[in-house]
Amino acid sequence: MNRELIATTSISIYASPSAVWKALIDPDLVKQYMHGTIVNSAWKVGSPITFTGEWEGKPYQDKGTILEIIPERVLSFSFWSPLFGTEDFEDNYTIVTYHVSEYDDETTLTITQDNLESDEKVVAAEENWMKVGRKIKNMLEEQSKHVL
Repeated sequence: MNRELIATTSISIYASPSAVWKALIDPDLVKQYMHGTIVNSAWKVGSPITFTGEWEGKPYQDKGTILEIIPERVLSFSFWSPLFGTEDFEDNYTIVTYHVSEYDDETTLTITQDNLESDEKVVAAEENWMKVGRKIKNMLEEQSKHVL
C-alpha cells in the first residue's frame, strides 16, 4: 500500500456547491461524465458503492465503501476495479476523495486518488480525473445556460 503516491486535480465550475454535489451522487448525472457507468450507493458512511459498466467491450463492476460524506463538501470512498489487474484485497484499494468548496460564484472541485503504484499511474489518474472534472464543468455550466 502506498498512500504517498497521490493524484490530485482541481477545477473551478460556475455552479453552486449543491449542483456540483448532485453531479457527484446522482446516477443519471454520473453516467453522463463517467464513461456511461452506473453508480449505486446509499450514500452513507460504511455503505457500499459500485460502478457498473462496460469498458472496451468488457463488462465490469468497480466497488468500494463510503468512508466520509459531508453533503456539498466531501465525498470519500475506497475504490477497487478489476481493470486494475490486481486482486480484490484491501491493500489494492485506492481512496478517491471529492472536495467541494465555494468561492464567490464558483465552486472548486478537487479530486484526489491515493495508493497509486508508480509516478506513471499518478499521471494517468490525474489525466483521467481532469477529463472527468472538465466533463462535470461542461455539463453543469451548459445546464445553467438553459436555466438563465
